[in-house]
Amino acid sequence: MILIISQNNEITTTEVIKHLIATDKKFIRVHEDEIFEIKTQSKRILLQSPRNSFFLDEIESVWYRRGGLVFKRLKYTNKSIHMNMNETQYWLEDYVIKTLESKRHINKDSNSNVNKLLVLDKAKEIGFDVPEYYLADNTHDTEIGHTIIKTINGNVILDDLRKNSAGFMFTSVVEENESEDFFITFFQEKIEKDFEIRTFYLNGKCWSMAIFSQNDEQTRIDFRKYNAVKPNRNVPFQLPVHIEEKIHHLMHSLDLNSGSIDFIKKGDTYYFLEINPIGQFSGMSNTCNYALEQKIAEYL
Repeated sequence: MILIISQNNEITTTEVIKHLIATDKKFIRVHEDEIFEIKTQSKRILLQSPRNSFFLDEIESVWYRRGGLVFKRLKYTNKSIHMNMNETQYWLEDYVIKTLESKRHINKDSNSNVNKLLVLDKAKEIGFDVPEYYLADNTHDTEIGHTIIKTINGNVILDDLRKNSAGFMFTSVVEENESEDFFITFFQEKIEKDFEIRTFYLNGKCWSMAIFSQNDEQTRIDFRKYNAVKPNRNVPFQLPVHIEEKIHHLMHSLDLNSGSIDFIKKGDTYYFLEINPIGQFSGMSNTCNYALEQKIAEYL
Protein backbone atom coordinates (compact mmCIF):
# COMPACT_ATOMS: atom_id res chain seq x y z
CA MET A 1 0.00 0.00 0.00
CA ILE A 2 1.24 3.48 -0.92
CA LEU A 3 0.62 6.40 1.43
CA ILE A 4 0.41 9.85 -0.20
CA ILE A 5 0.46 12.87 2.09
CA SER A 6 -0.68 15.93 0.18
CA GLN A 7 -2.98 18.94 0.07
CA ASN A 8 -6.60 18.79 -0.98
CA ASN A 9 -6.29 20.45 -4.38
CA GLU A 10 -2.66 19.69 -5.27
CA ILE A 11 -2.77 19.05 -9.02
CA THR A 12 0.59 17.27 -9.28
CA THR A 13 -0.59 14.69 -6.75
CA THR A 14 -3.69 14.03 -8.82
CA GLU A 15 -1.58 13.50 -11.96
CA VAL A 16 0.63 10.94 -10.20
CA ILE A 17 -2.46 9.16 -8.85
CA LYS A 18 -3.76 8.74 -12.41
CA HIS A 19 -0.66 6.66 -13.17
CA LEU A 20 -1.08 4.64 -9.96
CA ILE A 21 -4.66 3.81 -10.95
CA ALA A 22 -3.55 2.85 -14.46
CA THR A 23 -1.08 0.34 -13.04
CA ASP A 24 -3.46 -0.99 -10.36
CA LYS A 25 -1.31 0.18 -7.45
CA LYS A 26 -3.19 0.53 -4.18
CA PHE A 27 -2.83 3.88 -2.44
CA ILE A 28 -4.27 6.11 0.26
CA ARG A 29 -4.26 9.88 -0.15
CA VAL A 30 -4.15 11.85 3.10
CA HIS A 31 -5.34 15.47 2.98
CA GLU A 32 -4.08 18.25 5.24
CA ASP A 33 -7.46 18.72 6.94
CA GLU A 34 -7.69 15.10 8.15
CA ILE A 35 -7.22 14.38 11.84
CA PHE A 36 -6.09 10.87 12.73
CA GLU A 37 -6.55 8.87 15.88
CA ILE A 38 -3.91 6.30 16.74
CA LYS A 39 -5.57 3.06 17.77
CA THR A 40 -4.66 -0.62 18.08
CA GLN A 41 -6.40 -3.63 16.64
CA SER A 42 -5.22 -7.23 16.96
CA LYS A 43 -1.85 -5.95 18.26
CA ARG A 44 -1.41 -3.73 15.19
CA ILE A 45 -1.30 0.06 15.08
CA LEU A 46 -4.28 1.52 13.26
CA LEU A 47 -4.51 5.09 12.01
CA GLN A 48 -8.06 6.26 11.54
CA SER A 49 -9.69 9.48 10.38
CA PRO A 50 -13.26 10.19 9.23
CA ARG A 51 -11.97 9.71 5.66
CA ASN A 52 -9.23 7.07 5.85
CA SER A 53 -8.21 4.04 7.87
CA PHE A 54 -5.02 1.98 7.54
CA PHE A 55 -2.64 -0.19 9.53
CA LEU A 56 0.86 1.17 9.97
CA ASP A 57 2.48 -2.10 8.91
CA GLU A 58 0.56 -2.31 5.62
CA ILE A 59 2.23 0.84 4.25
CA GLU A 60 5.11 -0.10 1.96
CA SER A 61 6.03 3.29 0.49
CA VAL A 62 5.31 6.95 1.25
CA TRP A 63 5.23 10.06 -0.92
CA TYR A 64 5.28 13.24 1.10
CA ARG A 65 4.07 15.98 -1.21
CA ARG A 66 2.63 18.68 1.06
CA GLY A 67 0.60 19.04 4.23
CA GLY A 68 1.31 16.47 6.94
CA LEU A 69 -0.20 13.95 9.30
CA VAL A 70 -2.29 15.60 12.01
CA PHE A 71 -3.19 13.66 15.15
CA LYS A 72 -6.01 14.04 17.65
CA ARG A 73 -4.69 14.73 21.14
CA LEU A 74 -6.72 13.62 24.15
CA LYS A 75 -7.06 16.12 26.98
CA TYR A 76 -7.37 15.44 30.69
CA THR A 77 -8.77 17.64 33.43
CA ASN A 78 -6.07 16.76 35.96
CA LYS A 79 -3.01 18.91 35.13
CA SER A 80 -0.42 16.31 36.13
CA ILE A 81 -2.15 13.51 34.24
CA HIS A 82 -2.60 15.79 31.22
CA MET A 83 1.13 16.64 31.09
CA ASN A 84 2.10 12.98 31.36
CA MET A 85 -0.39 11.80 28.76
CA ASN A 86 0.45 14.66 26.41
CA GLU A 87 4.08 13.54 26.42
CA THR A 88 3.03 9.92 25.96
CA GLN A 89 0.91 10.84 22.95
CA TYR A 90 3.78 12.84 21.49
CA TRP A 91 6.15 9.87 21.59
CA LEU A 92 3.49 7.62 20.08
CA GLU A 93 2.98 10.09 17.22
CA ASP A 94 6.75 10.36 16.81
CA TYR A 95 6.99 6.58 16.49
CA VAL A 96 4.30 6.54 13.79
CA ILE A 97 5.96 9.34 11.77
CA LYS A 98 9.48 7.91 12.02
CA THR A 99 8.23 4.43 11.12
CA LEU A 100 6.56 5.82 7.99
CA GLU A 101 9.69 7.78 7.09
CA SER A 102 11.76 4.59 7.34
CA LYS A 103 9.70 3.05 4.52
CA ARG A 104 10.52 3.40 0.83
CA HIS A 105 9.78 7.07 0.29
CA ILE A 106 9.95 10.20 -1.81
CA ASN A 107 10.59 13.17 0.50
CA LYS A 108 9.86 13.36 4.20
CA ASP A 109 7.86 15.78 6.30
CA SER A 110 10.78 16.14 8.72
CA ASN A 111 13.10 17.73 6.13
CA SER A 112 10.65 19.19 3.63
CA ASN A 113 11.79 22.71 4.57
CA VAL A 114 15.54 23.11 4.16
CA ASN A 115 17.56 26.03 5.53
CA LYS A 116 18.67 28.04 2.50
CA LEU A 117 21.79 29.35 4.26
CA LEU A 118 22.95 25.89 5.32
CA VAL A 119 22.26 24.54 1.82
CA LEU A 120 24.38 27.28 0.23
CA ASP A 121 27.22 26.65 2.68
CA LYS A 122 27.08 22.93 1.93
CA ALA A 123 26.94 23.56 -1.85
CA LYS A 124 30.11 25.66 -1.65
CA GLU A 125 31.78 22.98 0.45
CA ILE A 126 30.96 20.35 -2.21
CA GLY A 127 32.43 22.53 -4.93
CA PHE A 128 29.50 24.27 -6.62
CA ASP A 129 29.98 27.77 -7.95
CA VAL A 130 27.67 29.96 -5.84
CA PRO A 131 27.12 33.71 -6.35
CA GLU A 132 28.66 35.60 -3.42
CA TYR A 133 26.13 36.18 -0.63
CA TYR A 134 25.96 37.77 2.78
CA LEU A 135 23.53 38.86 5.48
CA ALA A 136 23.15 42.51 6.49
CA ASP A 137 20.72 44.89 8.16
CA ASN A 138 21.66 47.89 6.00
CA THR A 139 22.86 48.72 2.48
CA HIS A 140 26.06 50.55 3.48
CA ASP A 141 28.32 48.02 1.72
CA THR A 142 25.90 47.03 -1.03
CA GLU A 143 26.93 47.43 -4.67
CA ILE A 144 23.88 49.23 -6.05
CA GLY A 145 22.52 47.76 -9.29
CA HIS A 146 24.73 44.67 -9.00
CA THR A 147 23.18 43.03 -5.92
CA ILE A 148 19.90 41.18 -5.46
CA ILE A 149 17.85 40.45 -2.36
CA LYS A 150 15.99 37.21 -1.75
CA THR A 151 14.01 35.73 1.09
CA ILE A 152 15.86 33.62 3.64
CA ASN A 153 12.87 31.32 4.10
CA GLY A 154 12.08 30.07 0.60
CA ASN A 155 9.16 30.99 -1.64
CA VAL A 156 7.07 33.26 0.55
CA ILE A 157 3.38 33.95 -0.02
CA LEU A 158 1.96 36.64 2.23
CA ASP A 159 -1.70 35.97 2.97
CA ASP A 160 -3.90 38.92 3.93
CA LEU A 161 -1.18 41.42 3.05
CA ARG A 162 -4.01 43.84 2.51
CA LYS A 163 -7.73 43.29 2.85
CA ASN A 164 -8.80 40.43 0.57
CA SER A 165 -5.37 40.25 -1.08
CA ALA A 166 -2.12 38.32 -0.83
CA GLY A 167 1.42 38.92 -1.99
CA PHE A 168 4.35 36.95 -3.35
CA MET A 169 7.96 37.88 -2.57
CA PHE A 170 10.10 37.93 -5.71
CA THR A 171 13.85 38.32 -6.14
CA SER A 172 14.68 41.97 -6.81
CA VAL A 173 17.68 44.19 -7.53
CA VAL A 174 18.89 46.74 -4.97
CA GLU A 175 18.44 50.01 -6.87
CA GLU A 176 19.17 52.51 -4.08
CA ASN A 177 20.55 52.76 -0.57
CA GLU A 178 18.21 52.63 2.41
CA SER A 179 18.59 55.42 4.93
CA GLU A 180 17.64 53.28 7.93
CA ASP A 181 18.57 49.83 9.19
CA PHE A 182 16.12 46.95 8.68
CA PHE A 183 15.71 43.31 9.62
CA ILE A 184 18.60 41.04 8.59
CA THR A 185 18.27 40.39 4.85
CA PHE A 186 19.85 38.00 2.35
CA PHE A 187 22.00 39.79 -0.27
CA GLN A 188 23.57 38.07 -3.25
CA GLU A 189 25.74 39.00 -6.19
CA LYS A 190 23.71 39.62 -9.35
CA ILE A 191 24.92 37.38 -12.18
CA GLU A 192 24.18 38.46 -15.76
CA LYS A 193 23.06 35.03 -16.87
CA ASP A 194 22.80 33.41 -20.27
CA PHE A 195 19.76 31.45 -19.07
CA GLU A 196 18.33 29.67 -16.02
CA ILE A 197 18.11 25.94 -15.42
CA ARG A 198 15.50 24.06 -13.39
CA THR A 199 16.52 20.50 -12.51
CA PHE A 200 14.28 17.84 -11.01
CA TYR A 201 16.11 15.19 -8.98
CA LEU A 202 14.71 11.79 -8.08
CA ASN A 203 16.79 9.06 -6.45
CA GLY A 204 20.05 9.74 -8.24
CA LYS A 205 18.64 10.85 -11.61
CA CYS A 206 18.35 14.39 -12.99
CA TRP A 207 16.03 15.95 -15.57
CA SER A 208 16.74 19.56 -16.55
CA MET A 209 15.13 22.39 -18.48
CA ALA A 210 16.69 25.63 -19.75
CA ILE A 211 14.59 28.74 -19.13
CA PHE A 212 15.42 31.71 -21.34
CA SER A 213 14.10 34.28 -18.89
CA GLN A 214 16.72 36.94 -19.61
CA ASN A 215 15.05 37.83 -22.93
CA ASP A 216 12.08 39.46 -21.16
CA GLU A 217 12.37 42.44 -18.79
CA GLN A 218 9.51 41.06 -16.69
CA THR A 219 11.26 37.75 -16.02
CA ARG A 220 14.91 38.79 -16.29
CA ILE A 221 15.51 38.85 -12.52
CA ASP A 222 12.94 36.28 -11.40
CA PHE A 223 11.34 33.94 -13.95
CA ARG A 224 8.43 33.37 -11.54
CA LYS A 225 7.09 36.76 -12.70
CA TYR A 226 5.49 34.82 -15.52
CA ASN A 227 4.57 36.68 -18.69
CA ALA A 228 1.40 35.05 -19.97
CA VAL A 229 1.38 37.20 -23.11
CA LYS A 230 4.99 36.38 -24.06
CA PRO A 231 6.03 33.20 -22.21
CA ASN A 232 9.69 32.32 -21.77
CA ARG A 233 11.17 29.77 -24.16
CA ASN A 234 11.82 26.53 -22.25
CA VAL A 235 13.72 23.57 -23.72
CA PRO A 236 15.14 20.24 -22.46
CA PHE A 237 18.72 20.57 -21.25
CA GLN A 238 21.49 18.18 -20.26
CA LEU A 239 23.72 19.25 -17.38
CA PRO A 240 27.39 18.20 -17.49
CA VAL A 241 28.09 14.92 -15.72
CA HIS A 242 30.28 16.57 -13.07
CA ILE A 243 27.42 18.94 -12.12
CA GLU A 244 24.95 16.05 -11.81
CA GLU A 245 27.45 14.18 -9.63
CA LYS A 246 27.68 17.21 -7.33
CA ILE A 247 23.88 17.40 -7.20
CA HIS A 248 23.75 13.77 -6.07
CA HIS A 249 26.42 14.42 -3.43
CA LEU A 250 24.56 17.49 -2.16
CA MET A 251 21.16 15.80 -2.02
CA HIS A 252 22.64 12.79 -0.23
CA SER A 253 24.36 15.03 2.33
CA LEU A 254 21.01 16.76 3.03
CA ASP A 255 19.14 13.42 3.26
CA LEU A 256 16.94 14.38 0.31
CA ASN A 257 16.01 11.95 -2.43
CA SER A 258 13.88 14.33 -4.49
CA GLY A 259 13.58 18.03 -5.17
CA SER A 260 13.76 20.90 -7.64
CA ILE A 261 17.13 22.64 -8.00
CA ASP A 262 17.78 26.02 -9.61
CA PHE A 263 20.91 27.11 -11.48
CA ILE A 264 21.93 29.99 -13.71
CA LYS A 265 24.48 29.58 -16.49
CA LYS A 266 26.97 32.23 -17.58
CA GLY A 267 29.49 31.13 -20.16
CA ASP A 268 30.89 27.80 -18.99
CA THR A 269 29.95 28.37 -15.34
CA TYR A 270 26.90 26.84 -13.66
CA TYR A 271 25.91 28.81 -10.55
CA PHE A 272 23.96 26.94 -7.91
CA LEU A 273 21.05 28.93 -6.43
CA GLU A 274 18.79 26.78 -4.24
CA ILE A 275 16.87 23.57 -3.61
CA ASN A 276 13.14 23.21 -3.06
CA PRO A 277 12.42 19.64 -1.84
CA ILE A 278 8.72 20.04 -2.65
CA GLY A 279 9.17 22.14 -5.77
CA GLN A 280 6.89 22.14 -8.78
CA PHE A 281 7.91 19.95 -11.71
CA SER A 282 4.75 19.41 -13.79
CA GLY A 283 5.52 22.34 -16.09
CA MET A 284 8.95 20.90 -16.86
CA SER A 285 7.50 17.43 -17.24
CA ASN A 286 4.98 18.58 -19.86
CA THR A 287 7.27 21.00 -21.72
CA CYS A 288 10.16 18.57 -22.02
CA ASN A 289 8.08 15.39 -22.32
CA TYR A 290 9.85 13.87 -19.29
CA ALA A 291 6.78 12.08 -17.88
CA LEU A 292 7.99 12.75 -14.33
CA GLU A 293 4.60 11.95 -12.80
CA GLN A 294 4.81 8.48 -14.32
CA LYS A 295 8.36 8.01 -13.01
CA ILE A 296 7.23 8.91 -9.48
CA ALA A 297 4.34 6.47 -9.72
CA GLU A 298 6.69 3.75 -10.93
CA TYR A 299 9.10 4.33 -8.04
CA LEU A 300 6.30 4.18 -5.48
